Amino acid sequence: MSQAAEQINRLREQINEYNYRYYVLDDPSVPDAEYDRLMQQLLALEAEHPQLASDDSPTRRVGAKPAQGFAEVQHELPMLSLDNAFDDEQLQDFDRRIRERLNYKGEHLEYACEPKLDGIAISLLYEHGQLVRGATRGDGSTGEDITLNVRTIASVPLKLRGTGWPQRLEVRGEIYLPKAGFDALNEKAR
Repeated sequence: MSQAAEQINRLREQINEYNYRYYVLDDPSVPDAEYDRLMQQLLALEAEHPQLASDDSPTRRVGAKPAQGFAEVQHELPMLSLDNAFDDEQLQDFDRRIRERLNYKGEHLEYACEPKLDGIAISLLYEHGQLVRGATRGDGSTGEDITLNVRTIASVPLKLRGTGWPQRLEVRGEIYLPKAGFDALNEKAR
């Protein structure tokens, strides 16, 4: 086995273990920055050695498998994951890919950027303005139905305001707990 293959296998095993601890045991064992660094290293090695590509690589996974205890939801369109960029070269590569995919020939392309919030990717489905389903991303194709949990979040409207929305509307975003809310929750638990 080549040195690259050994390194790729070692990284895959390590990242799979981190994923298991994070998503299944809910017991992260490594900071997000370290996880991201290892994932970027694996992505770079797989790009350098495409003959070592594997469908079971953690770089091919979008999210976690649905947890037991929740009904499964099949997403009509896959819920994809965001990519990371850590330097100017990666940002320029992102810009190049966007221009190619859009077939954009203009000189100036505007982006809107926000800090990345680490929470849970969510799909909210509204029919006739009423919330009918909340679902996690899961593995990108199949998520968990967490409608009852979503209904407890005061900032998620159960009925859309105004008029003119489509009969069926899916809203995707991230649910997270701000630090102040986390601190307040810990205070209540004491």
